[in-house]
This record gives sequence, structure tokens and C-alpha cells, in this order.
Amino acid sequence: MSRKYFGTDGVRGKVGEAPITPDFVMRLGYAAGKVLVSQQPTGKGDHPAVVIGKDTRISGYMLESALQAGLSAAGVDILLLGPMPTPAVAYLTRALRAQAGIVISASHNPFEDNGIKFFSGAGTKLPDEIERAIEAALDEPLLTMSSAQLGKARRINDAAGRYIEFCKSTFPNELDLRGLRIVVDCAHGATYHIAPHVFHELGAEVLQVGVQPDGLNINQGCGSTHVSALQAAVAEHSADIGVAFDGDGDRLVMVDANGAVFDGDLLIYVIAKHRQQHGLLKGGVAGTLMTNLGMEHALGKLDIPFARANVGDRYVLELMQGRGWQLGGENSGHIICLDRHTTGDGIIAALQVLQALRMAKATLADYTREVAIYPQSLINVRIARGFDFKGDATVQAALAEAQGDLGNHGRVLLRASGTEPLIRVMVEGRDAEPVRGWAEHIAAAVRGAAQG
Repeated sequence: MSRKYFGTDGVRGKVGEAPITPDFVMRLGYAAGKVLVSQQPTGKGDHPAVVIGKDTRISGYMLESALQAGLSAAGVDILLLGPMPTPAVAYLTRALRAQAGIVISASHNPFEDNGIKFFSGAGTKLPDEIERAIEAALDEPLLTMSSAQLGKARRINDAAGRYIEFCKSTFPNELDLRGLRIVVDCAHGATYHIAPHVFHELGAEVLQVGVQPDGLNINQGCGSTHVSALQAAVAEHSADIGVAFDGDGDRLVMVDANGAVFDGDLLIYVIAKHRQQHGLLKGGVAGTLMTNLGMEHALGKLDIPFARANVGDRYVLELMQGRGWQLGGENSGHIICLDRHTTGDGIIAALQVLQALRMAKATLADYTREVAIYPQSLINVRIARGFDFKGDATVQAALAEAQGDLGNHGRVLLRASGTEPLIRVMVEGRDAEPVRGWAEHIAAAVRGAAQG
């Protein structure tokens, strides 16, 4: 049975349109409650508990209430965290010994979108088979438990403080960030009341950007998807380094004092190189089909094994677990350090990078000087849902033509977004001009086929 509602990162869409409607989300809460409870039964008379966190979108209030209603009807207690980064929900699910965690967020998407994603009691993404079981349960009638068995809700008032201390615990006790001026861009998202405190309490001078959420401005002109705001702030304040997160805090981009941007590939390289130099790297590094060839080649020069997974942090994690590796991620900035956390975490990844730089007494540019990143052109083509680019002869001909021209010195990749109705066209090669030209050629073929 294929998944009907779950994409690569839970259920996501435009608020008010199926499936992100109050009635569906209530039924989703009920279905998830029934399935997750059956997967992890508790003692006799105990109510299982589910943790709920959200980002700063205005629709989070509505969807949180709908989830509460469904979970309560299934006999599940609810622990409310309020606005909290996605990785914080994963951590607090484990720390509070809950049966599952739920995040209400659409990550880097605009505020009009929202979504629901789940964590297991171990703080990991749900396996596909459990997501399929939840989808199957959605077709069953919603049968409310008796009044005496309904779940209760309570708020965890110290959730932010708990998570701040957890993040700080991943940074060596013998190191600090004193003397470092850092700009922190929280994208008006879930890290706004977390990340600045973490870096400040470790000794840094912190200048804040994107920390005034109003429910409508998440990811708007700031954060990891709009890095120009961070670059401008770093220049204005003569900062040493800048750190930007996305709306739910699981992605990271950094800039140096000169405004140069360091994406997930380069940041993973920094962490891998540091760990290898200090005998701390277990196995190799997991990337994705989007990981830059230059990063792969640079890791090869260090004799660090590298492997690619499908795009999506769940697939990176599966590859890491299958090989017993501890480090992996995506060029979008989703970085997983399994020896520090069970899931990708922007704050913790930033601390790992800063640890490497502090110990080496180096800048980002110094530490990545040997990485020759290939020019990469990425074009998003909006399509109608259900368009099959793999079966279109025109699109396939354009792909073959581009790959034939690039040969062994480039890559062409088309993939459907798991979160939006888009086809992502990626072309990579040694020279920027033909890379850009082929990307535009393929994108035009996709656009024409999708409209035809």
C-alpha cells in the first residue's frame, strides 16, 4: 500500500485545503493515537502520552487544537510544548518518556502552508510501515473513548530551558565562544527564543535577526532560505560569523565575516574533517543525490568514505543506520550528528562547526579551502500534482542530451518535491555557463510537457 497523505516529511499542504484542514487533522490525531498506542502499550490504567510542538505560523493554534481533540478522543494524554524547534520535540519526546512526538510545521515553506510530522518514542522519524498504518486507520470511524478514559492536556512550561541545556551539553565543557561575535537569524521561526540563548550562554556576543514572529512572517526574507539578510547583518555589525536556521530549526546555513555562504555540504565537510583529525569519525559520511561532486571529491582526498541516499533526511538517516555511520546530511543544511542527537538539528550542527573552528583556530574559509565546489544550477518548476516526468519523451530526451554533453564531469537530476507540487531540476558540472544553460533547457522541457 502506497502512502496517500505522507510525503518525505509527514503530511504537508496549504492551510484550509485538503489535507491541512481542522477536520482531517483531528482524524489524523485520532488515527495516530490509536496506532502509536498499539505499537507501544503502557501499564494497566496508564494513559499513553504524546508531545506536541509547533513553529510560529498562525495556523498552528488551530491545528494544535484539532490534534488535541483527536488524541484525547483516542485516550491519549497530550504534553504541549508551544513554539519549539522540530529537533527539540524529538529530544523532549525521549526526555519525557512519551510514546510519540508530533510537530506542527511546514519547515522552510511560507506561512500559508503547514504540516504534521511525527517522531517515535525514541526521537526518530516514524518508519514507513507505521505511517501506512496511520493512513489505514484514517478510514476507520472515530469512536470516542468513554469520558473516564479521555486524554488530558497539560503544558510543559520549562520546555525551552530544557532544550537549551541539552544543546549546550553537546559542546565540549573545556571550550567556549568568548570573543566571538555571531549573528543568529532565526527566520521568525521556532528557534527565536532558543538559539540566541544557546550561543550567548556559551560566551558569544549574539546579534539577533528574525526573532519577532507574528504568525505571518516565518521564513519571509530571512532565515536559511533567504541568506541575504544574514549577510547584510554580518557586514553591518562586523561580525565574525553568521548562523541562519529555517522556520522549524532543523536546517542550517552559515556565512563568514566576508559574507561568503557555506551550505550543508561545506558544513558537513568541516565536521567530518575535524572528526577525522581527532580520531572521532566513525565510518564515513552520508549525503544525497543533491550533494555536490566537489564535496564528494574532497572527502575522497581525505580517505573518508561517502555514499548517497535519496533526497530527504529520513533516507539519509536510514543509510547512516545501515552502515553504522554517525554523520550525514543534505546540502540544504539538514545535518545529522547521530552521536549528538537522533535527528537533524540546526543548532547542534552549528555548535559542531564552531567546535571545529575554535579547536583549529581557523575560519570557515581556511577549513574548507581544499573543497572545489562544482557550479550547480537548481530550477523549481511548478506542476500539476500527478504529472509524470519519467514517462514524458520530451523531458527524457532533454535529460539524455544534457548528460551526453556533460559526460563524466557533470550530473543531471530530476526529482519530484516531497513537500510541494514541484519538479526540481538540478544540473552540475565544472563550468557554470553550460550548467545553467542545460538546466534552463530541461526546465523548459518540463514546463512545456506539464502544461501540454
